[in-house]
This record gives sequence, structure tokens and C-alpha cells, in this order.
Amino acid sequence: MTGPALNVLGTPLVPCSYDPLTGWLRDGSCRSGEHDQGSHVICAKVSVAFLNHQMEHGNDLITPRPELRFRGLKPGDRWCVCALRWREAYEAGCAPPVVLESTHAKALEFVLIEWLRRCAAPPAAQG
Repeated sequence: MTGPALNVLGTPLVPCSYDPLTGWLRDGSCRSGEHDQGSHVICAKVSVAFLNHQMEHGNDLITPRPELRFRGLKPGDRWCVCALRWREAYEAGCAPPVVLESTHAKALEFVLIEWLRRCAAPPAAQG
């Protein structure tokens, strides 16, 4: 039996968001499943700059897609984003704030902990 999923701080993973309901498994947590090729493991508070950057790169996170149980995101929503998409945004200077306690340790396979810490949402803004 395996233990609880860990976050990038080495502590148990805290859910990212239930409203909107996020996660590859749509369980509120940034855990990755075996078919999650994008590794949706970074809990981000999406920003206008990030949403626009994603749209410009063909990743529409704004338009509702009810067939995928996706209502569309608005700035301030917490969402489990693809690690490589977050990395692209970071390198372009528009990465959204990250909720470290809700970002899965698997994210460290794609991005540096220093990058995540630099973009960490202030604790008061994480709820």
C-alpha cells in the first residue's frame, strides 16, 4: 500500500479546488493518472496573462466545455495546470501564482522548486 500523495514541500497534498472542480481525475486534487500525458500537477491561481498566453498557444482554458465537465476559467480560479504549460508561461514571464501545498511533487520532474517558490501565492491568497 502506498502512502498519501505528497506536494512539492514534501507534505501531504492538499486539494486545489472543488469550485471549479479541478484535477485530471476531477477530484479537486492535482494528482496525475496513468493517461494524463500533460501531467496536470501544478495548482495555479490563473491570471489574465496566463489565460491569454494559453489561448495564444492553442490551449483554450476560457471557453466552457460541458461535455468535458469544464465550465471555463476566469482569473483567480484555482486549477491544476499542465506542468509543461506552466513552464512555458514561466519562461514567457506570465506564469500564474502557485499554491505549493496543492502542487504535486511530480511537478519537480518538469520545473525547478525555485521557480515554484518564486511564483508562490501568498498564504492569505491561497484559499
